[in-house]
Amino acid sequence: MEVTGSPHIGTLRERPLHAALKEWCSRPGDHLEARIDGYVVDVARKGLLIEVQTKSFSKMRNKAETLLEAGHRLRLLYPIAERKWIVKLGEGGEIIDRRRSPRRGAPFDLFAELVSFPTLLDDPLFEIEVVLTHEDELRVHVPGKAWRRKGWTILERQLVEVVGTVRIGRPEDLLTLIPHSLPTTFTTADLAATFSRQRRIAQQAAYCLRETGVIVATGKEGNAIQYQLA
Repeated sequence: MEVTGSPHIGTLRERPLHAALKEWCSRPGDHLEARIDGYVVDVARKGLLIEVQTKSFSKMRNKAETLLEAGHRLRLLYPIAERKWIVKLGEGGEIIDRRRSPRRGAPFDLFAELVSFPTLLDDPLFEIEVVLTHEDELRVHVPGKAWRRKGWTILERQLVEVVGTVRIGRPEDLLTLIPHSLPTTFTTADLAATFSRQRRIAQQAAYCLRETGVIVATGKEGNAIQYQLA
């Protein structure tokens, strides 16, 4: 695989979280910002391409499909904030408040993005590495915007530390995101309750698991579809 790249190409436009994760996963001899088959790839090493995607899997679907069709092994690295601190900045950039967010992310949250292309896991060259992190979320006050947060808009995310990883290399690995306490026959309401998440992400999880053949629909409970492991 012929690549060209430098540790500095393109880094000026990177968000801090993306840049920090790229540095975290890279090894001596890797090519950063490497040009492969018409695309710029975050990290290229012998036999493996690594793409850091902090959000919006849908934006990289075409890129991933093209690289896989060309025969490249591709790892998608996705961070989930297991703990997050909300940091409010003043007009001069000074910290005026820092508090820990009550919401804690978990590997199950991967489904909210994986819904864009769950069947890519059928390709043996594709894998996802969920990176559990502690992060700072920097916010600035912009009057008239983000009314739910009273004008406090998210400026950027910064990596504090990596606390764990989960590797998903094939559809069956998605079962590691599902607890054993789930009933044999379950609905998306059961999934949502198990993870203390909204029903929508449970529906996204069910879609991903169904599309990859990990679960099958077995009937209905009222208007709710019932599922079992395939």
